[in-house]
Amino acid sequence: MIRLPRAVRRRVPHIALTLLLTAFCLAQSADPAREQGLQLLEQGRTTLEDNALANARDHFTKLTEQHPDNVVYFYDLARVNAYRCEAYAAHGDKKKAEGALDEAIANVQQSLKLNEKSADAHSLLADLYGRKISFGVGMFAGPKFGPKIKVENNRAQELDANNARVFASLGRQYLNAPKMFGGDVDKAIENFRKSIQLDPKYDQTFVWLGIALRKKGDAAGAEQAFKDALVLNPRSVFAKQTAENKK
Repeated sequence: MIRLPRAVRRRVPHIALTLLLTAFCLAQSADPAREQGLQLLEQGRTTLEDNALANARDHFTKLTEQHPDNVVYFYDLARVNAYRCEAYAAHGDKKKAEGALDEAIANVQQSLKLNEKSADAHSLLADLYGRKISFGVGMFAGPKFGPKIKVENNRAQELDANNARVFASLGRQYLNAPKMFGGDVDKAIENFRKSIQLDPKYDQTFVWLGIALRKKGDAAGAEQAFKDALVLNPRSVFAKQTAENKK
């Protein structure tokens, strides 16, 4: 049993003492192995460098092998492979990009098998299905994966209606879908803004907001969104490349 020093117990009211004990227990239950992996992931998603992402992939792959029932490790590995997909795509290697994407889908599906009630995982899977459409032939990939995107995002909303990732994924759904299949730039912007309100420190959502504003024709708003992203993460390759792409 964890006990605080007697002097502290005498001076702290019962409710406050309970909160202190809870905080202390949470600190003691931290996962150093995951924290190390998340640092590698953060470096990889920021720089999109092959070595950084390969290190993150190897780290979380090892953790999933050592702890095959750990939901979070599979979710983190899915995120790593999703960024590997983006890195390969940026280098023009479509084959490796699709391979990394398929790995990411398998990882997050395994996460959901272990815990179906993860809004984050459902939103990530929706995003991955959307990426599948971008690599496929529109007339075939869209009808196959479009409905799956909606199912995953709907489930994510049911599980957590105040989740920044859920709103960001919905924004990408509205942004990337053809108008005849529910695409709506205004709704995309609305959802990105809601996501930012919930998590104002996640730089990538500002980039997506900028993409949506640019698509709407708001060049000044888009430029500001990209600037905001780079203030939060000055090294972000995604933000820099997107801001430089005037199309």
